[in-house]
Amino acid sequence: MLSEPRSGRLAAWGNALLGGFASPDDAVVAIVGEDAVHRVEGLPGESGAVGLTLGLGRLRALGVTGLRLALPAPGHPLGLSGPPEFNARALAAEEAVVAVGAAVGLVPEVSEAGPAGDVHVEVVWHCLPVRQAPPADVPSLGEAERELAEALREATVVLTRLDVAASGPAAAAALDAYRARSEATGEVLAPGYPGRAVRVLELARRIGLMMELATGGHGAAVTASEMAARTEALRPVERVARRAQVAAYNAYVEEQERRRG
Repeated sequence: MLSEPRSGRLAAWGNALLGGFASPDDAVVAIVGEDAVHRVEGLPGESGAVGLTLGLGRLRALGVTGLRLALPAPGHPLGLSGPPEFNARALAAEEAVVAVGAAVGLVPEVSEAGPAGDVHVEVVWHCLPVRQAPPADVPSLGEAERELAEALREATVVLTRLDVAASGPAAAAALDAYRARSEATGEVLAPGYPGRAVRVLELARRIGLMMELATGGHGAAVTASEMAARTEALRPVERVARRAQVAAYNAYVEEQERRRG
């Protein structure tokens, strides 16, 4: 399933903070989530790592007016604009945040410590130079919505052809977990985002869940070769869903740019 990446939380709530829709305390709490602590390292003018509240303030002082999400995958630098060093770090992490208004980006490094059942997660955001250029392969919100509708139809056809029934105890448990998580978190994205972005993100996540169920051993096809066939057949759908996810998180910046003309 397309889970909420840490870079997505940082982009969404960072945008809410920059736009005056959220207080620094509320933004930091939402970004950190269930992690123990987040720090920012490599900020211009800072000799070491700083706390997330100070880090966000420093970004604003640098002239940052918005934050974009990047979700690169091998062969698909989704949301990136260079240079190669930043792209490589983002690809290794499979996510990043690219600033608007200043030539910097942030890549998370996640570490865990503690015994099983009491693991503490710490995140260091590495601030690195980026190239100020249009992000790679990010659709507009309208384009993403249209592509998702087509992807949903395509996924249904593919799953039917492959004899995949999203049923059984494991599939039911996954669906229940998704519904419970959605109800518990309540808010999707962050204050200040358009309703259309919320709809696009929720549809992308539902398509992601379909793909997770399809490639997780549910249905009639259970051999390794059949699992591989499912994954390959659904790869284009997964790509569309990831593009839509990025478009939803970047909708705040897209709206800013539209208003500026």
